[in-house]
Amino acid sequence: MKRAVRIGGASGFWGDSSFAFEQLLHRGDVDYIVADYLAELTLAIMAKQKERDPNGGFATDFVALALRPILGELLGRGIRVVTNAGGINPRGCVRALQEAAASLGLSPRIGLVEGDDLMPRLPELRRSGTVEMFTGEPLPKDVVSVNAYLGAFPIAAALDAGADIVVTGRCADSALALGPLIHEFGWGVEDYDLLAGGSMAGHLIECGTQATGGLFTDWREVPGRAEIGYPIAECYPDGRFALTKPHDTGGLVAPLVAIEQLLYEVGDPRDYLLPDVTCDISETDVSARDGDTVLVSGIKGRPPTDSLKVSAIHLDGYRATAMLTMVGRDAAEKAALVGAAVLERTRALLRRGNLGDYSETNVEILGSEQASYGATARDTAAREVVLRISVRHPLRDALELFAREIAPFGTSGTPGTTGFAGRPKPQAVHRLFSFLTPKDGIEVAVSVDGRPVPFSMARGAPYRPAAAPAPAPVPLAGPRRKIALRDIAVARSGDKADISHLAIIARDKALYPLLLEQVTEARIADHFAHLVKGKVRRFDLPGPASVIFMMHEALDGGGTASLRSDALGKAMAEIALDMEIDAPEDLAAVSSAI
Repeated sequence: MKRAVRIGGASGFWGDSSFAFEQLLHRGDVDYIVADYLAELTLAIMAKQKERDPNGGFATDFVALALRPILGELLGRGIRVVTNAGGINPRGCVRALQEAAASLGLSPRIGLVEGDDLMPRLPELRRSGTVEMFTGEPLPKDVVSVNAYLGAFPIAAALDAGADIVVTGRCADSALALGPLIHEFGWGVEDYDLLAGGSMAGHLIECGTQATGGLFTDWREVPGRAEIGYPIAECYPDGRFALTKPHDTGGLVAPLVAIEQLLYEVGDPRDYLLPDVTCDISETDVSARDGDTVLVSGIKGRPPTDSLKVSAIHLDGYRATAMLTMVGRDAAEKAALVGAAVLERTRALLRRGNLGDYSETNVEILGSEQASYGATARDTAAREVVLRISVRHPLRDALELFAREIAPFGTSGTPGTTGFAGRPKPQAVHRLFSFLTPKDGIEVAVSVDGRPVPFSMARGAPYRPAAAPAPAPVPLAGPRRKIALRDIAVARSGDKADISHLAIIARDKALYPLLLEQVTEARIADHFAHLVKGKVRRFDLPGPASVIFMMHEALDGGGTASLRSDALGKAMAEIALDMEIDAPEDLAAVSSAI
């Protein structure tokens, strides 16, 4: 057993920088490189590609741009690669990889994990009464992909069988790193604390440079963004791990940076449900070490559930977005007038053509702050704004009509109208539908170089929610003054379908009681009332001195279903940090001293 295993995270999404593999290879001193290419809606794009070309449907960048240029050196140094670049067609990805290797005179052993694609079971899933896990709605029509989130043990089995590269379809993002740790350390299916620690190591590096300073609240503190370092998790047999990055690279590894990413999109921090383990990160300790390194410990694990999460993507009409720039005095008023006129004119034309009304419209005046901040927007009297008009309709023809009627406002609009970038193209709306399915019905197949590898999935147990102890109230006395939440906290936000996930972290543990007192569900619901239509729930994490908010019906459907400029809730952390709180003078002084 190794003393430590170093795993580099080379990709956070399909489209991440192609130089990450080379950086980790030459400057990372890693044993493994893992690459995550899949967001929920990426599979819908890949499904469309495979419809056009049976050999497509995977992340071609992985083979052509990331791996091919350095494959010989990777194999020569014994660095192994694990990726979900297989997308909707992992066999196609393996074939492309084999062809690329053969053209270089190389013959890596390639592992393949299959079983996540449940499209062949779609009729059965309909008959069984499958419902959406958040809304209870039935499985919709026009489904284009159905994929279960597989775990890490199939990856470990492929590595046990000697694979140099393991290609999967949909799996839990963190499983890409957990699989190598199971293989190296011999962890078993009931080593829950160890599996939880390894899973969160994978979670921390799965979004690439978000773990090394990307999107960090205190952005001015992050040096060298032009060559920011990709993350490395140095993992130990006892489940602890250190986060670091390659030497002589930009970026920042620090406790607050790591905690922002640790809490990113985890939901209930005591019940972070993964295929192989249920993680509890509420008491996690993140501490600084020398040399761009933090140590993460205290993560606990419980048995996984007997179900897997499944993401289905279905078509739901079309959308289009047009943008114009307005310059001059009263620019926001001009934009509002033109936006209303565009919708009035095109609605009249839709009625004339018997095309029906829009399913949804959204006018945002970017630069006025209204779209993001609502009632708390400042009266900036901006003299330069961008008018953004988004519409949705069941018919593509209706949106072609909309697209044709934007340019005329370059002459019939208001003075200072400019910045027209051309007719917007109607795009299909792909909506996410998430549900649970029993593990018993999932058949996972593992092979290396085409030869089957024996594997059986651990089935788990029925879900039992963790009890969340109520925090003991800490009375805060003394005279108070108003400060911005930003003065005492950092934050990170993201999405889970139509749920906005917001994590707020105290800058110092001494400030955690103030966070609990001031940043309540009611305050957050009021602050985001212009965006959030559903319930708001808070989860408390005393270990990293943080709170997590889950804001339901917050993203106008989320993903491509949303007409908002911030369809994924990425800006909500910044909006939250501008909230005013009442701080006792002594704690306000603590924040000033940080």
